[in-house]
Order: sequence, then C-alpha cells, then structure tokens
Amino acid sequence: MPGFGCTMLATMFLLPLLLNAVLGFKLCPSPCLCYESSDLVDCRSRGLTRVPSSISHGTWLLDLSANKVTEVHTRSFIGLWSLKILLMSNNSIHILHPQSLSSLQFLEKLDLSFNRLRWLPQDFSQGLYSLQELRLSNNLLQHLDSKSLEDCGSLRKLDLSYNHIRGLDIKALSSLSRLSFLNMEGNRLNVLKDGQLNRQQTLEVLLLNYNNISKIEAESLAPLRRLSLLGLKGNQLEHIRFKTFLKLQTTSTYLQMSLNPWICDCELQRIFGKINHVRHLHVEDYKDIICHAPAQLAGSLLASMDSQLCIAETASVLVITITVMLAVIGALVKAERNHKNKQASSEAESQGQEK
Repeated sequence: MPGFGCTMLATMFLLPLLLNAVLGFKLCPSPCLCYESSDLVDCRSRGLTRVPSSISHGTWLLDLSANKVTEVHTRSFIGLWSLKILLMSNNSIHILHPQSLSSLQFLEKLDLSFNRLRWLPQDFSQGLYSLQELRLSNNLLQHLDSKSLEDCGSLRKLDLSYNHIRGLDIKALSSLSRLSFLNMEGNRLNVLKDGQLNRQQTLEVLLLNYNNISKIEAESLAPLRRLSLLGLKGNQLEHIRFKTFLKLQTTSTYLQMSLNPWICDCELQRIFGKINHVRHLHVEDYKDIICHAPAQLAGSLLASMDSQLCIAETASVLVITITVMLAVIGALVKAERNHKNKQASSEAESQGQEK
C-alpha cells in the first residue's frame, strides 16, 4: 500500500498542473494564436466581429487589431485581470458600452486608433488607473468631455491626432498631471486657451500641427515648464505675441511655425527676431516661414528679408511724415498768404475811405 500512497500523492501534485495545461489550451480562442501558456493572445486579422470569449485569465497581451469589431460590450473583458496591453486598432468600433473597460485595472497600453468613435463615454476611463499610453488617433471624435479621462492619472502618452476635435473642455486634461506626450495634430482646434494645460507641467511634447488655430491666448503656454517641442505648423496664425512665448520658462524648446498664413510686417519680423535671440527658444523651421500677405510679399521667405520690412516700414513712415509735414507747411504758407492778402485789402479799403 505504500506504493499506492505515493501514487496518490504524485497524482494530487500533478493534477493542478495538468488541469492548468488543459485549461490553458482550452482558453485560447479557436481563431487566435496563443503563446507562452496563453499569456500572449494574437487575434489579428481573423475577421472577428466581437471580442472572443474563452480568453485565459492570465493573458497580459491581447491583440485584436484589423478585425471587424463594431462594439465593445460591458462584459467583453470581464475576468482579464492580468491584461496589460490591449490592441484594437483598425476595426470599425463606434460604440463603447458603459463600463466596458472598467475591469482592466492593470492595463498599461490601450490602442483604439483607426476606428469610428465619435465620442468617449463619461465613464470611459473608469478603472483604468494604471493606463500609461492611450492611442485614439484617426477616429471621428468631435469633442473631449471633462470626465472622460478623469481616472487616467497615470497616463503619460495621449494620441488624439487626426480626429474632428474643435474644442476641449477647460478641465478635459486636468487629471493628466503626469502627461509627457500629447498629440493633437490634424484636428479642428481654433484657439489655444488659457487654463487648458494648467496641470501639464510635465509635458515634453505638444503637437498641434495642422489644426485651425488662429489665436494663442497669453497664458496658455505658461504652465509648460518641461516642454521641449511645440508643433504649430499648418495652422491659421497670422500674427503672434512675443510675451506669449517668452512665458515658456523651459531649458530648451523647439518651435515648429511654418505653413501658416503669416502677414509679414515689421512687427512680425521683430517678434521672430526676439524669439530667435532667446537662449532657450529655437524656431526649428524659421527658414521655411513664408509670407502670405501683403500681396507684394506673398510667397517670399521671411528669413530672406532680414530687416528689410522694418527699413521699408520706416521709409514709408518717413515718406508719409514728410508728406504730411509738407502739406501742413503748404497749408500754413497759404493761410499766411491769404491773411496778408486780406490785410492788404483792408488797408487799401481804409486808405480809399480816408480820401
């Protein structure tokens, strides 16, 4: 019987391992490939229309890219407590149901780019306490609500590029105090407002290229103490204020400013001249800044004019001043002549009466 006891002990020891192996095999969705005991689940380009069931609870990477998923349901990811990376780009997702991501408390990277999302639900970030990277580029987002990202306090990279966003709630990014990278290229922003970036003191890269920005409010850049790159090319800027950029109290910041409809005058040339002489500010594409107006300068490079605009403006002012002065002198001379003529006429009249 001692042999029987040993056999029983061995069976009891091996049974959990055998069950785990069997369950691990069974918990791999049939159209997908699983690696490292189902910790890595590859479901790319499988024609899936929904998130598959039977995914191992131990999975830490799930790739659902390039499928035909249209909705993410409330219970789609229930039980996937170990998931750290979730890739769902290039689907047709247009609906995220309430609390559909709330069980993913250890998720660090979420890719929802190249989908058809028009809005983010207010509880979008509920439970996403560990999220560090969020990709939402190339969707149809029109607005970013103040509550949609409020639980993403650990977020470091946010990509919202190539959506249809016209504006941000003043508190839309207020919970993202650890953000270091923000990409909002290719949207429809009109104004960079004071207060929108108040909590982004750790932001290093801010990409706002190819929007419709025509105005940068005076204090909008002031909180960005670590900014190393600010992209503003391809917007609708005609003029800028030197003080706005001087408030960027950073170690070194590179600015991208070309492809805007600049109105080239002495003031604009002076502003860029001042910016280029500030030690920590560098206009990366200054040599590519092209004048849009006035008409006689359209297509000319601002850098090629050196101080010509100010010289021309000074000459114009001098010409106008001299013209005005000559006109005034002429008027005074004429008035004096008229006065003398009247006086002479009066004297002649007086003499005629005396006779």
